[in-house]
Amino acid sequence: MSEMINIEVTYALAHRQEVVKVQIPAGSTARDAVHASGLLGRHPEINLEGENKVGVHAKLTRLDAELRDRDRVEIYRPLIADPKAVRKKRADEGKVMKKGGGDAAEA
Repeated sequence: MSEMINIEVTYALAHRQEVVKVQIPAGSTARDAVHASGLLGRHPEINLEGENKVGVHAKLTRLDAELRDRDRVEIYRPLIADPKAVRKKRADEGKVMKKGGGDAAEA
C-alpha cells in the first residue's frame, strides 16, 4: 500500500470559504488534490485551465507541482478589478487618499 498524504483544498467565495480535507497518494499534484476534493463538481465556474489560478500556502504554484503532507491548496478567483487600473483612475480624477484609506476630503 502506498503512503497517503493529508491535504486541504480551499475555495473562497464572496461570503464564505469551502475547505475540503482529502487523503491522496504521496507524489500527487495540486491538480490531483483539486479533483479529489470534489470542488469542481460543486462549483462549475472554476476553470483551472483558464481564469482560476492555484497556490499552496498563499504562494502561486503550477497545477503539476508535487504536494507534501499537510499542504493547503488554494483555488483563487479572478480579480474583479485590476488594482493598478483603479489606482490610476483615482489619480487621474485628482483624488488624494488620507492615511488609512478613504478620501482625504472626508477627513
